[in-house]
Amino acid sequence: MPYWRYAVLTIVFNILSALFQVVSLVLLIPVMDILFKITDAVTVAPPLTFSIDSIKLNFYYLISHIIEKSGSITALGYISVMVVVLFFLKNLFRYLAMFFLAPIRNGVVKDIRNELYLQIMILPLAYYTEQRKGDIISRMTADVQEVQWTIMTSLEMMFRDPLTILFYLISMFIISPQLTLFVLILFPVSGFIIAKVGHSLRRTSDKGQAKMGELLSNIEETIGGLRIIKAFNAIGTVNDRFKVINQNYTKLMIRLFRKRDLASPMSEFLAIIVVAVVLLYGGTLILTSGSTTLTASVFIAYIVMFSQLMNPIKSFTDAYSNIQKGAASVERIEQVLNAEEVITQKPDAKTISDFHDTIIYRGVSFVYEKEKVLDNINIEIKKGKTIAIVGPSGAGKSTMVDLLPRFYDCTEGELLVDGVNVKDYVISDLRRLMGIVTQETILFNESVFNNIAFGMPNITEVDVMHAAKIANAHEFIIQMEKGYHTNIGDRGMKLSGGQKQRLSIARAVLMNPPVMILDEATSSLDTESERLVQDALTKLMQNRTSVVIAHRLSTVQHADEIIVLQRGKIVERGNHTELTALQGAYFRLCELQTFS
Repeated sequence: MPYWRYAVLTIVFNILSALFQVVSLVLLIPVMDILFKITDAVTVAPPLTFSIDSIKLNFYYLISHIIEKSGSITALGYISVMVVVLFFLKNLFRYLAMFFLAPIRNGVVKDIRNELYLQIMILPLAYYTEQRKGDIISRMTADVQEVQWTIMTSLEMMFRDPLTILFYLISMFIISPQLTLFVLILFPVSGFIIAKVGHSLRRTSDKGQAKMGELLSNIEETIGGLRIIKAFNAIGTVNDRFKVINQNYTKLMIRLFRKRDLASPMSEFLAIIVVAVVLLYGGTLILTSGSTTLTASVFIAYIVMFSQLMNPIKSFTDAYSNIQKGAASVERIEQVLNAEEVITQKPDAKTISDFHDTIIYRGVSFVYEKEKVLDNINIEIKKGKTIAIVGPSGAGKSTMVDLLPRFYDCTEGELLVDGVNVKDYVISDLRRLMGIVTQETILFNESVFNNIAFGMPNITEVDVMHAAKIANAHEFIIQMEKGYHTNIGDRGMKLSGGQKQRLSIARAVLMNPPVMILDEATSSLDTESERLVQDALTKLMQNRTSVVIAHRLSTVQHADEIIVLQRGKIVERGNHTELTALQGAYFRLCELQTFS
C-alpha cells in the first residue's frame, strides 16, 4: 500500500487526540472532589506507580498542595490552564491526523480514476456494444465523486471516532463498571435502528447512480445527434424525454436525501433517550444509600464524559450511513474494474517486429452472442498483395478485419501471421504491424501535429510534414491559422470530411506499418474529396500488404483478389475480371452501383 506511512501517522495522531480529550475530562473529577471538599486533602505524597489509584492519589496530592500553599482560586487557575493546554494539544493532534489523512483521501480516488481509465482502454470493443457510453462516463465521474465525498470523507471519522469511543468507554468503565455495562446494553438497540436506515439508503443510492448514468447517456446522445434533432424538428420530443428521465432521477434523489438526512437527527434523538435513561439509572444508584460508591462529583464527570461520547458515536453512525450510500458507487466502479478482459496476452507471448510472409485465415468463425457473424473463412494473404473484401451491409466485413489486430478473437479456427497464431503474439507488437484507416475518422481535440503523430514519441515536424504531403494534406494544413499547431476541435469539427480522412491517412503513413487495413475509407466523401483521398490511399498502399473493405467497388477493381462476403460466408473470390465474368453476387453489386 503506497499510503501506509500516512495511515500510520494518522492513527498515531488520532490516538493522541483521543487520549488528550479523555484526560482533560477525567481531570474534572479530582478537581471537583477537592474544591467542593468531597474528598479529604492528601497531605503526604503517596508512592508513584503505574496503577490508576497511584496516579489518582498523586494528582490529589498535587492539587491539595497547591490549595494549601496558594489557595483554592489559584489552584483553580492552574487547573484551568492545564485544561486549556490539554485541549490545545488534543486539537493540534486532531489537525495533524487530518493533515496526513488528506493524501490518502485524494490519492486513493486518484488511483481509482487511473485504474478505471486504463481499464476502459484495455476492455475489448465487444464490451462497449453492451454498455451505454454515458453510463461508463457516470461511473468515472459521478460514482468516483460519490466515493470521494462519502467514503473518503468518512475515513477521518473511521480512524478517529472508534479510538475516542474506546478511550471513553475504558475511562467510564474504570469510574463505574455497573453503569457502563448498563450503557453498553442500550447501544445495540439504537445501532440496529440506524443500520436499517443505512441499508435502505444503499439500495436507493444504487438506483440513483444508475439513473445518473441514463441521464448522462441521454445528454451524450443529444449532443452527438443535434444535427438530426434540429433537421427533424424533434427538439420538443427530445426535451420531453429528457424531462421524464430528469424527473425520475430527481424523485430518487429526494428520497435519498430524506433517508440520509434522517440518520443524523434520529441518532441524536436515540442518544438523548440513552442519556435520559442513564441519568435515571445513575441517579437511582446515588440516591439509594449504600448501594454504590458513586459520588455526586464522579457522577457529574461521568455524565459529561457520556455526553461527549455521543458526538463520536453520532459521527460514526453518520459515517456508516455515508459509507452505505457510497458502497453503491463502489459496486458500480468494481463492475467495470472486474469486467472480463476477453482479449488476453499469454505470459510467454512472442515478439514480432515485422511482417515477412503470409496472413492466413484458417477455418475462422466468429459468434457474437448467438449470431454467427463469420462462418468458416479461409483466406491466404501474401506479403505485398492487396485483398479487397466486399459485400452487403452486415455481411461481416468489418468483423473479419477486426480479428487481425485482435479487437476480437475468433471463436473457431485460427488466424496466423507468418505461421504463428495471433493469440501467441505480444498484442502491442501485433498492432504495431498494422495501420488502420476507417470510415468514421477518429481525431482528437488536439493540434494537427499531435493528431498525425498520435501514439508515436520522438517525432519531428519534418516527419509529420512529409507524411502529410503523401496524404495530400499539407496544402490545407499550412493554410490554417497556426499551421501544424492549429487545434482541430472536438473530433476534428473544424475540418471537412475529406480533410479529416487525409489527416487519418497521414497518421497511418507516419506509422509506416507493413500491413494496411482500410475500412470503407472513402464511402462518406464527395467526389472531389474522394479523388484526393483515393490518391493518398494509393500512395499509402504502395509496397504494402493491404486489406481493403470497400463500399464503392470502383476503388477495388485493381485488387489482387476480391473476397465477396454474404451473411458471414465467402460466396465468391477472384479478381475483378474473373468475378465480373461469373455474373454472380459481385456482378450484381456492380450493377446496383452502376444504376444507383
